[in-house]
Amino acid sequence: MDKSQAREQIAKLSEALHYHNYLYYVKAQPEISDYEYDMKMKELEQLEKEYPEFASSNSPTKRVGGDITKEFATVAHDRPMLSLANTYSEGELQDWDQRVRKGLDDDFMYVCELKYDGVAISLKYENGELMRAVTRGDGVQGDDVTANVKTINSIPLKLYGDDYPGSFEIRGEIIMFREPFEQFNKNRINQGKQPFANPRNATAGSLKMQESSEVAKRPLDCFLYSLAGDYLPFDSHYDNLQKAKKWGFKIPDYFAKCSNLEEVWSFITEWKEARPDLPFDIDGVVIKVDNLEQQQELGYTAKSTRWAIAYKFPAEQASTILEKITYQVGRTGAVTPVANLQPVHLAGTTVKRASLHNEDIMEQLDVRIGDTVLVEKGGDIIPKIVAVDKSKRPTHAKKVQFIDKCPECGTKLSRKEGEAAYYCPNEQGCPPQIKGKIEHFISRKAMDIISLGEGKVELLFDRGLIRNAADLYDLKFEQLYGLEKTYTDELTGKQRTVKFQKKTVENILKGIDESRSAPFERVLYALGIRYVGQTVAKKLAAHFGDIDSIMNADKEDLVAVNDIGERIAESVSDFFNEQSNRELIQRLKEQGLTMQAEQKQQKDNHLEQKRFIASGKLKNFSREGIKEAVENNGGIYVSSISSKLDYLIAGENIGPKKLEKAKSLNIPVISEDDFLEMINK
Repeated sequence: MDKSQAREQIAKLSEALHYHNYLYYVKAQPEISDYEYDMKMKELEQLEKEYPEFASSNSPTKRVGGDITKEFATVAHDRPMLSLANTYSEGELQDWDQRVRKGLDDDFMYVCELKYDGVAISLKYENGELMRAVTRGDGVQGDDVTANVKTINSIPLKLYGDDYPGSFEIRGEIIMFREPFEQFNKNRINQGKQPFANPRNATAGSLKMQESSEVAKRPLDCFLYSLAGDYLPFDSHYDNLQKAKKWGFKIPDYFAKCSNLEEVWSFITEWKEARPDLPFDIDGVVIKVDNLEQQQELGYTAKSTRWAIAYKFPAEQASTILEKITYQVGRTGAVTPVANLQPVHLAGTTVKRASLHNEDIMEQLDVRIGDTVLVEKGGDIIPKIVAVDKSKRPTHAKKVQFIDKCPECGTKLSRKEGEAAYYCPNEQGCPPQIKGKIEHFISRKAMDIISLGEGKVELLFDRGLIRNAADLYDLKFEQLYGLEKTYTDELTGKQRTVKFQKKTVENILKGIDESRSAPFERVLYALGIRYVGQTVAKKLAAHFGDIDSIMNADKEDLVAVNDIGERIAESVSDFFNEQSNRELIQRLKEQGLTMQAEQKQQKDNHLEQKRFIASGKLKNFSREGIKEAVENNGGIYVSSISSKLDYLIAGENIGPKKLEKAKSLNIPVISEDDFLEMINK
């Protein structure tokens, strides 16, 4: 066989194996025997060994793994992977439905899907081939686990057809079905290994394994449920999923279109009852607005989508004894009561502690030491006490009084009017507040100095090397090398040791140095100003442009920023009025941190701050593209029609209600060609 024949045969075998893999793992309709499949695979492996120059990175042979990953690269998502707001009651679902109806000017449809209990994943395809697989991470960036994901047979390495976009993302959940998981656990026990608590834990652990050949041995599967990209085939989420099935993706059949909340509730009720009969774990139902343009119109909060919500099934509960109550101080100074419990098994893990939230919740529960309490995992994640069995209360149990002094520094606690939490006002001298602020400063969403995690901040604080974020930039190799501390993990009871060896110190100093180039909005978020999350930090950075302008802004200036209310304005103003915070900013400036927003290049100012919104299908622009075109030409792109709007750009199939509303407000309706003429003058 010459090279030309080898290349042709490799391509032919690859295409055949991709096809039969899809039939077996996605369609469950095999056309050939396992023996025939294995023979084709062996032939391909041999040819790729002899002619490695013709082996594709997405060859079917990659399914068996082989790559070894020492460290997973952090990759920014093209579009944030936001979380979903949760609801547990029909009333809350009705409230959300009313907000959606209020936010949209046209009729709309919902799509209901099952909420799979696995690990969220984003798959990026270019020209029909899998290029990258990234975990959710913090929603902004995640870990590149491509080598491990390629071992999952139900994920196509190459798509079918030719009508898919040149570049797009598809998102879903990597899971383990119950039966394969149970067999997998039996095998582990037979090998003398510790079994996994549940399929989700096993899935998460598998994705982070360093050897993809080991991942290939685990029964991982994947359901995909959302497409993202500029040039998707339809404006309907439902239709896009149906199309994705034809490209070779494993799109579950457990979803339906609903025209009203009654149909949504019927879907929820049906699957709530059928949940035990499913071959995999779910923890609820996801409800989404179907039309993509309407999704854009409803928009997002800082953490979640406004156009989708998760109805969560009732959480698993367990009964145990409350042994004592301790108090934790967070980085903002908020004091949280924590219930220390007799260990109890709950939703796959052993629970020893649970949140009591604040004094008001403690009062409502009337919880006392020695009580038998009912614990559940809020959102199946954070344990909390939901009830007290007073029939089993010990006769000597006394009412618990909330503390009046900080458990860490002894400062008298304060409580602002209208707020539930008590705060320790000693921001500059309370150890957990200081450490918490530094830990927030180095976190991924902030300065991303991840080499400093895992108890290292506490060790540096205990040794007197850091007292605020600016001190990090003064650290020297000789101060860090050789530091060591052993401590007991509160949750597991196991001892852990933090060691500053040569490579560790080098990575820490490198991470600190690289953080100097972090953009201004992340520096602003990293300062840990109360109520200033990522979204607020971006808005402040974009509006004021630099740190000095924000520091010198009064409350009126701050409230003038879009979506900045009185509470946020007061918090920002109070932060910068504090002399110690101004000194911190000055030191960070001297260390070379970015204190000015990057100025976006503006093509022109044809649109002169006029407000635009587009609706309907556009010929020349994607949804993101029209927004960028408006802003690049000096205009403002808004999310809804109001009296402040200057122009509505009408595309094909624009909703009649939008047109009616625009006309009723005397807003000019222009075509896409009109808009192009405006910016091309």
